[in-house]
Amino acid sequence: MNAPRLVLRIELATGRLGHGKVELLEQIRDGQSLAAAARAMGMSYKRAWDLLATLNDMFDAPVTVSHPGRTKAGATTLTPFGEQLIETYRRIERQAVRSARRELDALADASRQGAARAAADEPSQPATAGPRASAARARSRPSTSAMPAAAPRASGSATKRSA
Repeated sequence: MNAPRLVLRIELATGRLGHGKVELLEQIRDGQSLAAAARAMGMSYKRAWDLLATLNDMFDAPVTVSHPGRTKAGATTLTPFGEQLIETYRRIERQAVRSARRELDALADASRQGAARAAADEPSQPATAGPRASAARARSRPSTSAMPAAAPRASGSATKRSA
């Protein structure tokens, strides 16, 4: 089973900074081209341009500089602030993952895939084993005490967003 992944999104007063925008900056840094970054991420040039414009509008300092024409040096490069933005975001992300590792592991164990993996690891029981045997096996599984009990799922219109 794959380990759970924590995705960080920072909500600032001026907009949101998340893994997609940071990855766009990293792609620009690596390829020195907005068009190449868009292709590498499987998005349109317009979408990449809009995301970059949003990033530049979010902060006092620009994150990239566009050079007119297609010179050998590249058309779009990161500013020192753009480099700092990537590093700051990745540092916060690493700290968040380290802090949440235990809880992420507990979520993975409690997930349906985790339960399926645990069931596959158990020895086969005879077909005549009844519900008591199943309950005993469930009690013998490793505890996920780091996790609160799951709340009942909402049904019907309660799960729909209100306008």
